[in-house]
Parts: sequence; structure tokens; C-alpha cells
Amino acid sequence: MHEMSIAMSIVEAVVAHAQKEGARRVSGVDLRIGKLAGIEPESLKFCFSAAAKGTLAEEALLAVDEPEGVGECGECGMRFPVTFYYAECPGCRSLRITIVSGEEFLIQSITIEEEGEQENV
Repeated sequence: MHEMSIAMSIVEAVVAHAQKEGARRVSGVDLRIGKLAGIEPESLKFCFSAAAKGTLAEEALLAVDEPEGVGECGECGMRFPVTFYYAECPGCRSLRITIVSGEEFLIQSITIEEEGEQENV
């Protein structure tokens, strides 16, 4: 399950940033994981809670935005939803498709709490 190593990397990055900001805890982490990124969000959430134990992010809520895959035809330029890397253009039937969305994987925001306050970074 590669989600555990991903979760550990997220916790490491989040905690490092929170410590740099002088936070006393991390209360939220927002991720953007495209549906074509090859990461199972529910597994990642489970692994995140395990990886965060004993850290500033132990009680953080993990929210995941999952954008759909979008392909663009290299022949006619049509954009259309895709669920897999190999797709056929519904307009011209070309197989020259470029994925333009759905592979994202990033930390969008971190909510940290300083002494008695909350701050989004």
C-alpha cells in the first residue's frame, strides 16, 4: 500500500511547515488528488491518521478534493472526461489524447493553530 508512504510524506511536510510557523497544532489539511493520480483517497485518509499519531497533525482533519480526469484530443482539440489514460476522442475517434486534468496531487492548504488562534496557510 503506497498510500502509507505518501501519508508519511504529507505529515512530514505539514509538520515541518507548522513548526516553522510556530504552530501548536495542525487542525486541517486540504489535498487535491486527481482521479487519475493512482492514489486511493480513503486509504490515504486511514494512513494519514496513523502517520500523524504523536505529531502536531495528530488531530488534523484531512479533506480531499478529487478532480475528474479530462483529456484533450491532439487532432480536433476537443476536451472530454476520461477515466483512464488511454482514451478515444468521442468527436473524431483519434487516439492522440493528452491528459490535461486529473493527475494532480498537492497540498492545497494547511490550517494551523497558534496560541489561541487559527490560521490558514
